[in-house]
Amino acid sequence: MERYKNLGGDSGVAGYEIGVDFIKVQFTTGSIYLYTYSSAGSGNIETMKELALKGEGLNSFIGRTVRNKYASILRK
Repeated sequence: MERYKNLGGDSGVAGYEIGVDFIKVQFTTGSIYLYTYSSAGSGNIETMKELALKGEGLNSFIGRTVRNKYASILRK
């Protein structure tokens, strides 16, 4: 997992892992969620990748847009 930069200072995201058609997001609670093209849509996944690399806005985007569109929970 890459450490999330958290430029806003108040994110619930701690880390991420980017793949060709997915992103894994680790939250500050320790939970890890897998979001895929098939679960959340390719456009949303690409936006999530950009936000993860930027280090800002990922948690808000998840809350506003993809919410429960994860493929699986890898760690609760």
